[in-house]
Amino acid sequence: MATKVYIVYYSMYGHVEKLAEEIRKGAASVEGVEAKLWQVPETLPEEALLKMSAPPKSGSPIITPNDLTEADGFVLGFPTRFGMMAAQFKAFLDATGGLWRTQALAGKPAGIFYSTGSQGGGQETTALTAITQLVHHGMIFVPIGYTFGAGMFEMEKVKGGSPYGAGTFAGDGSRQPTQLELEQAFHQGKYIATITKKLKVSTV
Repeated sequence: MATKVYIVYYSMYGHVEKLAEEIRKGAASVEGVEAKLWQVPETLPEEALLKMSAPPKSGSPIITPNDLTEADGFVLGFPTRFGMMAAQFKAFLDATGGLWRTQALAGKPAGIFYSTGSQGGGQETTALTAITQLVHHGMIFVPIGYTFGAGMFEMEKVKGGSPYGAGTFAGDGSRQPTQLELEQAFHQGKYIATITKKLKVSTV
């Protein structure tokens, strides 16, 4: 039976979605892993999104809290808002209270990725504040660490990314992820899928 890894994201301008697709490719590259993209429900009205020049949403299916129970592991992605995850993703997690009560997600590995509006936009505080969501569910946080190797130490170009997870620093719509950031996202997907597969095998 395939190991299921769900890449669950919210993306207003497409940066997080682009990272999510690379993470999906990385996870799917691991033999025996089935990787699927999901997006969380939008909480803003269409009128507000139009005023913010947000492009139309992609065709990725909208996830419900109960869908989470079908996965063996997760990679969760969102833009940052003042150093924390966007409200749309937080609203989705707030709706998982029933899963928390039964600890339906306990023991499942999860990683995170994100996009900020500037280099100092709070990538690592977003990661640190997001971890509390995983902790309450009893999930296992899987950071990318420095497993990406030399790319983590790249200083020649401006880039995002941290040992917590793949990321970009331009969530305001001004810049799409660089090739290096996309490569890091692919690596993160592959890395978390490998860990998820190992954990699943060890607990069967």
